Amino acid sequence: MSLVNGLPAHVLLVHFVVVLVPLAALALVACATWPGAAQRMGLVLPLLALVTLASVPVTTEAGEWLEEHVAADALVRRHAELGDGLLPWAGGLFLLAVVVWWSARRNATAGASRGTRWSATPVRIAVAVLSLAVATGAVVDVYRIGDSGAKAAWHDGYSKTAIGGHGDDD
Repeated sequence: MSLVNGLPAHVLLVHFVVVLVPLAALALVACATWPGAAQRMGLVLPLLALVTLASVPVTTEAGEWLEEHVAADALVRRHAELGDGLLPWAGGLFLLAVVVWWSARRNATAGASRGTRWSATPVRIAVAVLSLAVATGAVVDVYRIGDSGAKAAWHDGYSKTAIGGHGDDD
């Protein structure tokens, strides 16, 4: 995918990543630390993480196309390098979302048959800590990538002083 309605697809697709990664990260942490949330979300958690994971390489590929169609620039190269590092974070979000979903589902089924609830086992605590670490890493990485992309796109694209002509009351 290269252009959408005359605009570089990357410029549009990046908005999905900027929204989905933090949303999936927040949902993962909530479900990993609160079993009731995981049971309520059900299959939505891994599906959200899967859509998030799928959006990353599509956006990255569109970014690579755009990189070939703009002037060579150190800021663009830095943005592209950072962007290449997001896929493992998104993969981690997805894998942990599947683990949390599967555990909540399994425990809900076991709890219904034995009258027990998901207890605070060392494995559950480890999954919650790992989820928090991966979610934090993913969100920080998205921020760093977005910041570098904004700098690459706008570093010479605006005036620090108002040019005038817009919104002036005569």
